[in-house]
Amino acid sequence: MNYNIAVIPGDGIGPEIVTEAKKVLDKIGSTYGHTFHYTEVLMGGCSIDATGVPLTEEALATAKASDSVLLGAVGGNVGQSNWYQLPPNKRPEAGLLQIRKGLNLFANIRPAVLFDELKGACPLKEEITDGGFDFVVMRELTGGLYFGDRKTYEENGVTTAMDTLTYNENEIRRIAKWGFDIARKRNKKVCSVDKANVLDSSRLWRKVVKEVAADYPDVELSDMLVDNCAMQLVKDPKQFDVILTENMFGDILSDEASMVTGSIGMLASASLGDTKLGLYEPSHGSAPDIAGQNKANPIATILSAAMMLRYSFDLEKEADAIEEAVKAVLKEGYRTIDIMSEGKKKVGTIEMGDLICSHIVK
Repeated sequence: MNYNIAVIPGDGIGPEIVTEAKKVLDKIGSTYGHTFHYTEVLMGGCSIDATGVPLTEEALATAKASDSVLLGAVGGNVGQSNWYQLPPNKRPEAGLLQIRKGLNLFANIRPAVLFDELKGACPLKEEITDGGFDFVVMRELTGGLYFGDRKTYEENGVTTAMDTLTYNENEIRRIAKWGFDIARKRNKKVCSVDKANVLDSSRLWRKVVKEVAADYPDVELSDMLVDNCAMQLVKDPKQFDVILTENMFGDILSDEASMVTGSIGMLASASLGDTKLGLYEPSHGSAPDIAGQNKANPIATILSAAMMLRYSFDLEKEADAIEEAVKAVLKEGYRTIDIMSEGKKKVGTIEMGDLICSHIVK
């Protein structure tokens, strides 16, 4: 089969980790008889430098015309880059919000898996993590505080900033269905996370999620306040299967989830909508301080490519092959610097990609 992939290397370590993900995809292609065609697209700071905006209409059109999109990372050091002297809607991260909205990608899936081989990198006590854990954060991606009206103004001589958190029932219902559908393929448990004791938007969220749950009698639903969920993730992460939540809460909780797995460099993600077209990216940032030094961990991007094979292309065996290759390399003791521990073998970005390729078999 032939697949057209729009590739967004982005900023910082983005080009390095995307190169390794493409390398792995090409190994999958040669092993399983597929061909992946890549079209490079500018987005983020590099697009600002080249075009003056973080995402052009032409770049968005290229993404829309592809079968899927693979993204590295966007942005730079806030205190050091001229990109952050621009208005918020012209900064690198605005391109990410624009492409999610433009592709109608409202569902973000972020797996959090503690690999047995990385128990030593997990900051939690061994008695908490014994036996590992495996859950996903299902985050609504195109609504809420990040997309609401905002302004900064002066009132009675005092500078005031305002951001608006808005959800309607349709936005909540469609992400809830995604959450329950994913749970049906896993351990049939959904924990809906909100702040219903304070926010009207959360009270509507809880109401609509319960309505959706009625169509999934085989899936267990529980509700949890977001502050409690943040505590439970470090107290007992094994209790979770699917965490279903809104945009800002999901942003924060998924980053917390990444750290209890040992490193944010291990956390993949998929952003999906009503079609097979998806956006696949690591959950970490652009790490400009290590860019170009062959230090970045490419595993999250490689695992994101595996998610692309699974969710956009329905290539389950191929996705499994990548995931098994990652596990095999970790089992052999190879580590990038972010997950390095005593007695292990330190490798760079390129070497890690090569090792994973070498373990891909049919």
